[in-house]
Amino acid sequence: MSAQTAELVLHGRPVVEGVAEGEAFVTTQTISGFGGIDPMTGTITERRHEKVGQSFAGKVLVFPGAKGSSGWASNFQAARLAGAAPVAMLFNELTTKIALGAVVLRVPSMTDLDQDPIAVIQDGDWVRVDAERGVVTVTRRGNAEVS
Repeated sequence: MSAQTAELVLHGRPVVEGVAEGEAFVTTQTISGFGGIDPMTGTITERRHEKVGQSFAGKVLVFPGAKGSSGWASNFQAARLAGAAPVAMLFNELTTKIALGAVVLRVPSMTDLDQDPIAVIQDGDWVRVDAERGVVTVTRRGNAEVS
């Protein structure tokens, strides 16, 4: 199989069921739902965040999890209503903040994957999240190799 069509399959636990796909937006840092995002654009606004100024709108958000207050629910609901939400989420640590945010967003969300999604998924990879079956399929962008 050529590197341009290489796929990686992950299995995990659904948090919010559904199926969605899109380009990966990967960050190694947690995201603050209150004051850390612009809910009208999906742009990260935390000054010290590695992805400050970049938007996860319409993408599969791959990240460790949530931090801060329960502003996750209200700000991510506002992002959903503004059309600036991610299409799906994959995260490592399930907390009440991220669980509530995932439910409010109403996007397919998964955790407890059999490989660390932050380590194996790269920005720009095409990711299909099937949280009905607990399967994530990653199609590498360009010449990236499957590890």
